[in-house]
Formats: sequence, C-alpha cells, structure tokens
Amino acid sequence: MGAHMRYGMNPHQAAEVTGGPRVLNGEPSMINYLDALNASALVREADAATGLPAAASFKHVSPAGAAVAGTIDDVASETWRISDEGGLISAYVRARDADPKSSFGDVVALSRPVDVATAEFLRSVICDAVIAPGYEDGAVEVLSEKRAGRFLVFEADAAEPPRRERRDLLGAVLEQDRDAADVAAALPDGLLDEAGRRDALLGMVAARYTQSNSVVLVRDGAAVGIGAGQQNRVDCVRLAGAKARVWWLRRHAFVRELPEVAGMRRQDRLNWQIRFAGEEMTRAQRAEFAELFGAEASDRYADAGWRDAWCADITGVTLVSDGFLPFRDNVDHAAEFGVSTIVEPGGSTRTDEVAAAAAEHGISHVQTGLRLFRH
Repeated sequence: MGAHMRYGMNPHQAAEVTGGPRVLNGEPSMINYLDALNASALVREADAATGLPAAASFKHVSPAGAAVAGTIDDVASETWRISDEGGLISAYVRARDADPKSSFGDVVALSRPVDVATAEFLRSVICDAVIAPGYEDGAVEVLSEKRAGRFLVFEADAAEPPRRERRDLLGAVLEQDRDAADVAAALPDGLLDEAGRRDALLGMVAARYTQSNSVVLVRDGAAVGIGAGQQNRVDCVRLAGAKARVWWLRRHAFVRELPEVAGMRRQDRLNWQIRFAGEEMTRAQRAEFAELFGAEASDRYADAGWRDAWCADITGVTLVSDGFLPFRDNVDHAAEFGVSTIVEPGGSTRTDEVAAAAAEHGISHVQTGLRLFRH
C-alpha cells in the first residue's frame, strides 16, 4: 500500500501513490501527480534537447504551454508585470502567456532549481502546483504561503525513469517500453537553422507529452498553440492555429489598449482580451463587453478586417505533429497560421501529396520517421 493521496481522479475515489516526486508542501490528488510527472518529464527533456531552461504550464495531462528561456516581449511583460531576457522565470512567463485562459490553475514545471524571485512570481499568479528539480533557500517558504498553505510543491526525482512502464486498466495489465526515443537523433541534420532546430525539438518534446492526436505550433522558442486530444488531425491543426492566432492578436493595439476598468482583476481582463481577439463572445457577453469597454471597442469587435490583416503578418511558425499528416488539408490550414516549417513522422500513403502541398505554400517539410503518440 502506498502513501495516501487527497483523492483519485474525482473526490469520491480513494487513492494511494508509491514512489514519485517528493511532496514538500500540500496534499496532491491523482490528477496533480499525473500533471506534475508528465510536465516534469517534458521540461527535463526540453532542457536536455535545447540546452536552455525550460518550463511548462500543464492542465489535465497535456501542456497548455511550453517554452524555453528567452526575451519576454512587451505584451507578456505588460500582462505579467515582469521583464526578463533569458532566466528561468522567462521560460514560464512565455509558456503561460501562450494560452493564459487554459493556464488558469495550472501545474508549473521548471527544469532548473527555483529561486526566490521565481517563487515570488508564482505566488502572484493563479496556479495550483509547481514541480522542479530543487529550490534555493527561502523559495519553498514563499510558495508554502500560497493558497492558505495548500499550494502543492513537488521536488522532481533526479533519477532516470524505469525502462518499462505499466498500467492496470479494468482488470487488464498493460506493459510497454517507456518512450525514450532520441528526438534530436530523429530530426535530420542540415535542414533547419539553429533557431528552427530549437523550435522543432521543443515541439517534438511537447508533442510527446500531449494527449494524442496532437499538433504543436512553436515560434521563437515557445509553443504558441497546442491542439490536443482530437480524433482527427486536421482538427488538431485548426485548434492549435486558433490558439496561435489569439496569441498573435493579443499583440494588436486594439486588444492591448482596451480601456482599463477599475477594480477588474488581471485574469478577468485577460479573458476579455481573449474573447475580443478571438471573436468568442456570446450575446450576453457582447452586451457586457460594450458596457465595460465602450461603444468604440464594441464596434471593433464586430469588424473582422483588422484581425485578418494583422494575422497575415505572422510568420516563422513551426508545426510539429505527433503522427503523420494524412491529407493535404492539414497543410492548407497550417499555411493560414504563419507556418513556415512542418515536422512530422511522414510515411503515410499520401505523404507525397502532403510534401507537394507544403512546397506549393513555400513551407519546409521535414520527415522524422518518429511517431510520438501518447494516450
């Protein structure tokens, strides 16, 4: 019998855990463990593949965002009230900013030890847990004060995971080799420049830890759109693209300069910006939006022209697919989201058609021969 968990998948399910990361604060549930373990593996592999500090924002056993350290742009800096040009904290800000609606209440994974400044930042955002390979003096104390002392702090196990993994499911015992394929070795040399290879590797690692089917869109070292768990691949592309489009539209002046509303919390403002950028409002929300932000903003919401014009300028996006692209419509949709490179296993009966479609759109098409399904 293992150690007691707060509960299993749901509060009515009792649960125990054997092994796993060390719990430094709080009482995790099963989903907390699943998110922490998968997220920790993602950032560990992303750091090893790129040589850069890595972070992930995890929700319901898939990443909402993943990134390596880099410059925090003006919009993210303005949103999260922090500036950084390459430290550990920048990786998480870039990961969270990709899809802040989904990242609300996330598990944070960091590939390197947490310093006090990063701990202070995590205390300022709505997240439920953090997992990292270590904590500098004072960091755990800062984090332990969050959520009235219930914030979850995990310390990742430095040991390599076992070679085999097993799952008990409805009376069946399933066992397989752990997916330890070398993504860097699978990515052909000489086809991508240094930045392109970094983005491809980050996308491949993120796809490995995303519920299949999945597609990851990466730009400048950050996954700006992740389509997870869809039953057909083109829906993955469209979902990832829609998220990347909203991320890009949040950089437009119309979205950035929505009037400030007294007393409105940061997450509420972010949610309104996302609804405005993505044309996601119900009739009731449109009426509330007009009341909060004024007639000019309401009129802009109804005008799609500025969105299409702005999104025509997004470029340099790498699309990584965990499985082969079965039809050219995946490529046609990808082209509308600024994709310049596609990385996929290849090997389908229609891969020649997919490669030809990529060439028509001026998209580099890279085949790895490596499928990265996760269920």
